[in-house]
Amino acid sequence: MRIWAIAWPIILSNITVPLLGLVDTAVVGHLPDSRYLAAVTLGATLFSFLYWGFGFLRMGTTGLVAQAIGRESDSDVRLLLGQSLIIAGAIGALLILFSSPLISLGLWLLDGSEVATPLAREYAEIRLWSAPAVLANYAILGWFLGQQNSRVTLMILLLTNSVNIVLDLWFVVGLGMTSNGVAWASVIADYSALGFGGYLVTRQLKTLSGHLSRVRLLALSAYTALFNINANLFVRTLGLLFVMAFFTAQGARQGDTVLAANAVLLQFIMLTSYALDGFAHAAESLVGRAFGRRDWQELSLIVRRAAQFSFWTAAGASLGFALGGNQLVALLTGLDEVRTAAALYLPWMVVMPLIAVWSYLLDGVFIGATAVREMRNSIFIAMLVYLPTWWLTQGLGNHGLWFAFTLFITVRSGVLIGYYRRYRHSRWQ
Repeated sequence: MRIWAIAWPIILSNITVPLLGLVDTAVVGHLPDSRYLAAVTLGATLFSFLYWGFGFLRMGTTGLVAQAIGRESDSDVRLLLGQSLIIAGAIGALLILFSSPLISLGLWLLDGSEVATPLAREYAEIRLWSAPAVLANYAILGWFLGQQNSRVTLMILLLTNSVNIVLDLWFVVGLGMTSNGVAWASVIADYSALGFGGYLVTRQLKTLSGHLSRVRLLALSAYTALFNINANLFVRTLGLLFVMAFFTAQGARQGDTVLAANAVLLQFIMLTSYALDGFAHAAESLVGRAFGRRDWQELSLIVRRAAQFSFWTAAGASLGFALGGNQLVALLTGLDEVRTAAALYLPWMVVMPLIAVWSYLLDGVFIGATAVREMRNSIFIAMLVYLPTWWLTQGLGNHGLWFAFTLFITVRSGVLIGYYRRYRHSRWQ
């Protein structure tokens, strides 16, 4: 029940994420010129990849804080918050400092139209001012999740998205702004979330014993563990970004219809991840605490229970896609040619949850145990299979691309299972 108690707020908060995207699209999509929608789409895509790359601030903080809780070291819990916020602030300041070349590179890679790109640049220049707030929020969310307090995630995301939606409507519909209004709404929402998160942090600190050591906070040597973990998580994320970008690019080479069909089917994977991430995040917190206590029996029990929740959720998703996949495709697109193309590749979505579930879950387990090199290795070992497989199956068209991607997920899950079994029978006992 502890797993479900941590997982359900995360699952619910994940559901709010696409809602904001829908509102952004609806608000800007009703403007008289489509270039504003194109600009927001380009800019939002740029920041999705950028901020996803710094997701290690959440993951690394969660694992280390959970272990500190297991050791019953409230002083370390305080220290980790301070360290994570300092790193977040430093990275956020650097992103603002180098905003011009970063935005230019990102927009060049996205290759938007001549009409939309200048507006996308304006959108990005505004949005980047929220970088310190976004990254600090990652650290705060990771800190609370490490303490098994996932309801804070729900509260902060609900506030962020609510403020964002209200300001979207006010700025664009009420004040007549365009894509720049959507950007300013996001900036204000992110800093509102940071203010609320700071209030929650202040309340939580009052419940902790110990004190914050300024000497350790300012000592570079005290950041070694956090830097090592975050560096490995960052490299791992870059590998995932490359795989997704490569998949998208190879789909685009097969034409707009295939590209659109793949984009629709990737939403199936995103829907599955919303639920499975909840159990993975619960595993991060609970495994981290057990690891900090060196309670290997509890760690094993947590993994088994989380695996049961995850498997049945994945099985339900596979069954749902098998029975209602075409109906879901129809909800996501009204283009007949895209629906027809997506139907051809729908069987890959039926098997995908049952394969991917183990990589989601074991990511959470290894984050809790701060065994992040293993997570990094799993990505690059799987890539060594993914790229040659794609090259050998090009004659199969998009089926070959999906086969290579499915094999990538399979190998990654297999590598993580192998690492877990080895550690469970050697180090974690």
